[in-house]
Amino acid sequence: MDVTIKDTKEKPMLDRGYVISIVIKNFKQHKDVEVHLFRPKWDVEEYSMYDWPELIGNPIPEAKEIDPISSRKVLLETFNDREKEIIVEYLKERYKTRLKEIRISTLSFPIPLGLVGLSEIEPQGTIGIIKFEEIPNYPLDFSFHGIYDLSRHPEIK
Repeated sequence: MDVTIKDTKEKPMLDRGYVISIVIKNFKQHKDVEVHLFRPKWDVEEYSMYDWPELIGNPIPEAKEIDPISSRKVLLETFNDREKEIIVEYLKERYKTRLKEIRISTLSFPIPLGLVGLSEIEPQGTIGIIKFEEIPNYPLDFSFHGIYDLSRHPEIK
């Protein structure tokens, strides 16, 4: 399994900002399925501690409806350094034979207004959510989820 770290020569400008995705070799009869990991919840204190006008940029030109709260979730769903390290070690140990790659990068700022948090996407059709904390023997003290779209990956024949 490869662990790829890109754009992380420096820590994010905030405590939070690490983005993690994994590639599962075989998942639900599909090959090399990319799963984007995210934090599904946070507390009110954390939400209120950020200077949102500094962190959220101009609107995405193609955005039809813009919800500034949803754009803020993009940051809140990312991981801090401690969470990133714990998740990577957990995945390397527990899923070492099932994962092809772990990818880590940092969020770019400012976050475009109109960008939607992963927790806003409803699972339907080929889009699904993995709730890692619901997997038996989950040992971490925080939860994280993963979202995938099977239509983007070839079926195993």
